[in-house]
Amino acid sequence: MTSSLLPTLPGRYYTDPLIFAAEQEAIFERMWFCAVRGSDVAEPGRFRTVTVGRESVLVTRGRDGAARAFLNVCRHRGAQLCAEESGSVKRTFRCVYHAWAYDLDGTLVAAPNLVRMPDVDRVEYGLRKVHVREWLGYVWVCLAAEPPSFEDDVMGACVERLGDLASIERYRLPELSLGRRIRYDVRANWKLIIENFMECYHCSTIHPELVHVLPEFAGGYAAQYYVGHGAEFGPDVAGFTVDGGAGQAAIETLAPEQGRRYFAITIRPQVFVNLVPDHAILHRMYPLAADHTVVECDWLFRPDVVAGGADLDPSVELFDRVNRQDFDACERCQPGMSSRAYADGGVLVPSEHHIAGFHQWVRDRLEGKK
Repeated sequence: MTSSLLPTLPGRYYTDPLIFAAEQEAIFERMWFCAVRGSDVAEPGRFRTVTVGRESVLVTRGRDGAARAFLNVCRHRGAQLCAEESGSVKRTFRCVYHAWAYDLDGTLVAAPNLVRMPDVDRVEYGLRKVHVREWLGYVWVCLAAEPPSFEDDVMGACVERLGDLASIERYRLPELSLGRRIRYDVRANWKLIIENFMECYHCSTIHPELVHVLPEFAGGYAAQYYVGHGAEFGPDVAGFTVDGGAGQAAIETLAPEQGRRYFAITIRPQVFVNLVPDHAILHRMYPLAADHTVVECDWLFRPDVVAGGADLDPSVELFDRVNRQDFDACERCQPGMSSRAYADGGVLVPSEHHIAGFHQWVRDRLEGKK
């Protein structure tokens, strides 16, 4: 008899520091990585530092209004340039060790006795630049010398899920305002988090509030299982809120078929996009160790909703509960990855079969096939 169950990755893929190091190099340091919300670096000189793979990356905005990113390392003796997670400088980034200073475009502009050192080229010894794109209101960076196609890898993921780019552009994510941000410290491997987000076999077990709003999730099939499909709100549900009550003013540019529906997108390797009529929720993962992932989650609403002081709690609370339920489940799985019972992995039931494609993608990346 042929089994309808597919195998998962073996447990070591979630625990082995060597595999995690290989993933950092082959995945997070070679692909486009969603670093910060553009509004986090809205003005020239504002910055955030984020961990991308094994590197600390400094993201800022130049005087010309363009986002820029650099490796957060002074070119003199390797000191960390910005130790703070966020902040603002007026004109230059200045190393506290020997006072080398860099312009917002990364050029070396000052150092003690620099005029007496003619061999120090101010461009050659400027900050190491990182490739940058801005899309959906976020700054994406890529550490690779030759980055992959942003259109294929990032935009393509949205097309693959929704059927076209117009469907996500109608939500006007760049124009939405940040209503709430919550950071989660998850003691689990990043792949467990992605796998959890991709399937809904667990939804009826641990997400009662979500299943009330989206009744079809009780059947175990996730919305992103079907191209272009959005999960419909229940007949007695007015909005995507913790109690199903009315939400905020809807994004006015949506198509009729996007009303009263929830769409989810996975953009590999570390972004989840959730779309509902009145707001968007975007997760960014920062994998720090084989068993440690920080997830930053933004709730985005129409600017007039945020500026008007609307009560966002019912909307935020729904997915905050979903996040905490999911991350608790992932943390319950993490110890089991080290068990001899999971040495050869587990199984995927039919409603989870699409996760096998993610597993093969991970293997291909590690083997250099992508």
